[in-house]
Amino acid sequence: ETLKDLAASSSHSLLKENKDGWLPLHDAAYSGQTGCLNTLLKGSVDKRTLQEQTALLLAVSCEQLPCVQSLLESGADPDICSSNKETPLYKACELENVNMVNLLLSHGASVNQRCSQGWTALHEAVSRENTEICEVLIRAGATINPANTYSITPLTVAAQRGLKRALCYLTERGADVNMQTCDGVTALHEASRNGHQEAVALLLSKNADANISDNSGLLPLHVAAQSGHHEIVSLLVSATSRAKLRHSWISPLHLAAQHDRHAAAAALLKTGADVNATLAHSRSVQYADRRATALYFAVAHGSRRTAEVLVNAGANLSLDPVSPLLMAARQGCVSTVTLLLERGADLDAKLPSLATTFPAVVALSRNNLAVLKCLLDHGCDAQACFTCTHGAAPHPQSGGSDTRTFCEWISTPATCKWAGPVIDLLLDYVGQVQLCSKLSALLDSRDEWRAIKRKSLSPRPLQHLCRLRIWTQMGRNRKSVTSLPLPNRLKTYLSPDGPKTGQSPEKHGLHGEGCGGGGTGLVKC
Repeated sequence: ETLKDLAASSSHSLLKENKDGWLPLHDAAYSGQTGCLNTLLKGSVDKRTLQEQTALLLAVSCEQLPCVQSLLESGADPDICSSNKETPLYKACELENVNMVNLLLSHGASVNQRCSQGWTALHEAVSRENTEICEVLIRAGATINPANTYSITPLTVAAQRGLKRALCYLTERGADVNMQTCDGVTALHEASRNGHQEAVALLLSKNADANISDNSGLLPLHVAAQSGHHEIVSLLVSATSRAKLRHSWISPLHLAAQHDRHAAAAALLKTGADVNATLAHSRSVQYADRRATALYFAVAHGSRRTAEVLVNAGANLSLDPVSPLLMAARQGCVSTVTLLLERGADLDAKLPSLATTFPAVVALSRNNLAVLKCLLDHGCDAQACFTCTHGAAPHPQSGGSDTRTFCEWISTPATCKWAGPVIDLLLDYVGQVQLCSKLSALLDSRDEWRAIKRKSLSPRPLQHLCRLRIWTQMGRNRKSVTSLPLPNRLKTYLSPDGPKTGQSPEKHGLHGEGCGGGGTGLVKC
């Protein structure tokens, strides 16, 4: 009543805006004041705020149904959108207000109008999995396959989110299950990527094509393997063409290995994937190391569990230009190095970029003593690191040969900071050696390394020499000593983790009980 009096007074303007461009009309619609709204409707029903919101959009946003009805009956345009292209119908679908949707459609709202991202009201209803509103929209003429800015249809939205009920509804209404986005992605790709197993099964039952690749050349099976959804991998294998897979630039197994999806890798191998399939040459040459196998991908990306799955399935360790063992050493992963060594990896593998007279794998583990020890425990040739033709004589300037000796390599500015600890460890795996002048000078360069030099000059203990001799007879499988029928103390002595140079047998319990009794137990063993 007060508003009516104000409206009748010439001294008050009902069309004056506040700082946000709101009229009293907008406040009335927003607050659900239907009586005030009817008083204010004359001549300004579609007036917009600074955000281009009409009173109708504000009333819909606050679910003020009586106000919405009054505005529509007063001629409010239901298709005027806000600054982000949001229409009253789109907002009603977002709020899942069926009555509001029906009211707007009955007053001529455009059912296929799009927001700023190209979404229609049907996109929004599907994203809420409200099939009741979907039915209302489709009966009003909504297009079943409207594509947004990125060519994403409502069916793709349902697949992305695993909305099974919405998928069933849309496929029954004739939605195209094989429609692709601007990236070439199908609904099956999206369901596979996001791990929606039931959605994948439903799409396959509705004739979704598992052999459509996206713009990057990946099939849904690739995407499922890359994401680690092994149940979906098992579903897609039978629906995917072997020929299509052979002509892909990468195999699903490579992607599973790269992302450490061990369960997906196991599922692929169980269904017949070739564990030794190599990367297409055109792709392999894009990597500096020319990597080719799934095993190498697993090692290079630190995928330890998947590497084990591949090795157990018979992966060949020598198909790549660079040995997986060298990459594992460079990565500093002791468990992967151990795995590869136990399966017969070549400790003498060459590094294409660095020709050496000593094992290249030593060079790659210079800053990781745990890896270097693991290599030495498995028979890496430490003696080769102390073989130098110059001996105590002065060394010529490097550059005369393309092949590096250990002393030349360890003396370079990039590696000399690790020289002391590396040489110290190597000395535990050799007998008496004569350090060349370059190594001697290097150890003299730091006070804390001079003890290492004294260690090299001291006579090797008989205990140490005996163990080295036995190791030589055992070959590289030194860890197998634990399975031999020997007293526990002798096993400790022969173990690579047993006492090292200069350590007494007593310190490691090598005398006495368990070795025949008495203080000469080691001799008896």
